[in-house]
Amino acid sequence: MLRLWNEFIESFRIAFTQIRANKMRSVLTALGVIIGIVAVTLMGTAIRGIDTGFQNSLNMLGDDVVYVQKWPWGGVEDWWNYANRPNIRPRDAEALNRVIAETPDSLLDIAVPVVGRGLAVKKDDAKVSSVFILGTTSDYSRINNVDYHEGRLFNDTEALAGREVIVLGFDVAEALFPNVSPLDQTVLVGGHPFTVIGVFAKQGEFLGLFSFDNQAIMPLAAFQKFFGARRGAELRVKITDKTKLVAAKEELVGAMRRVRGQLPGERDNFTLNEQQAFKAQLDPIKSGIAMAGLFITGLSLFVGAIGIMNITFVSVKERTKEIGTRKALGARRRSILLQFLIEAVSICLIGGVAGMVLSFGLFLGVKANAPNFPVEFSPDLVLVSMAVSVVVGILSGFIPAWGASRLDPVVALRYE
Repeated sequence: MLRLWNEFIESFRIAFTQIRANKMRSVLTALGVIIGIVAVTLMGTAIRGIDTGFQNSLNMLGDDVVYVQKWPWGGVEDWWNYANRPNIRPRDAEALNRVIAETPDSLLDIAVPVVGRGLAVKKDDAKVSSVFILGTTSDYSRINNVDYHEGRLFNDTEALAGREVIVLGFDVAEALFPNVSPLDQTVLVGGHPFTVIGVFAKQGEFLGLFSFDNQAIMPLAAFQKFFGARRGAELRVKITDKTKLVAAKEELVGAMRRVRGQLPGERDNFTLNEQQAFKAQLDPIKSGIAMAGLFITGLSLFVGAIGIMNITFVSVKERTKEIGTRKALGARRRSILLQFLIEAVSICLIGGVAGMVLSFGLFLGVKANAPNFPVEFSPDLVLVSMAVSVVVGILSGFIPAWGASRLDPVVALRYE
């Protein structure tokens, strides 16, 4: 065992002496591995970043909230069937809540009506266009756990009376009131005055498509008074146990059919949407990125492995007499095998470390220049990259190392 350890240490010493003596050749040999490791880490970082950004976005929707709407979130082919459906009405929420209250051990907690449209919000000369205005009830706080930067949500009295009060999204408040508190200030929404009673904390964007900070919320009665009572709505239904989502959706379908007065055999004239619909659409994109990344990574590592194998063969040829001398003096085959195998693995490890440093630098550059872009560098990627480097080194260096260990010492000493 001690002899094997000594041979191992001696092989490391010889390998690093050769790498140091041929720096440029070693760097060029490791270049393919560097590119492969960069591809591995960037692919992993991209996929993890997509997962993180997507999960953060889904958390904003709420993983315990089901959306009852006229249209599904995904694409549809028979759009005419959906277009002919009656709109979801705000008063459907009251009927649905009565059904929930009458159902023993219901998996549904509460249904909250929400209506919305895009409008401009103004304060003196300052204006924010295309703000998504939501009208809802004071129960909105039960389905959305968003924090408040300032102020509060409207209460039951304000909601039932249709008071002209409003809660602004963070970006809207920043644009209209850059240096002062917006609380108790008056803004114009669609030309109608509303008093600001709260500002939501910054929430971010949903998949880069919609900003939760570019919205404002007012009482449903006030929305209907100024912007129309017949506008289609959606119902946001909170479930009591998100681990029983399937059963809760089945209960919700039955309850909604009762509310809508549908007969047995009739097709549902509403759709239940939840965050899994977005996940189903994102999975093929992630798979495509992974397949493309694996192809690029595999090609880079293959080229790198061929380069390392070629250089190891060259190294064996250059040192054939040295191999013959060592074997004539009693060196075992495993000692020669270890020497060239460790040299190949060492070059790959150097390439792996260089690739990781380059990848981490690119990661920091992206974070510095695009802080909202979802990227995540995981320590797991370091372990994977180092493991890949070692495997590539072993696979590419074994054949030439095995050939060196099998050389006849007499033939090797006569080699010119």
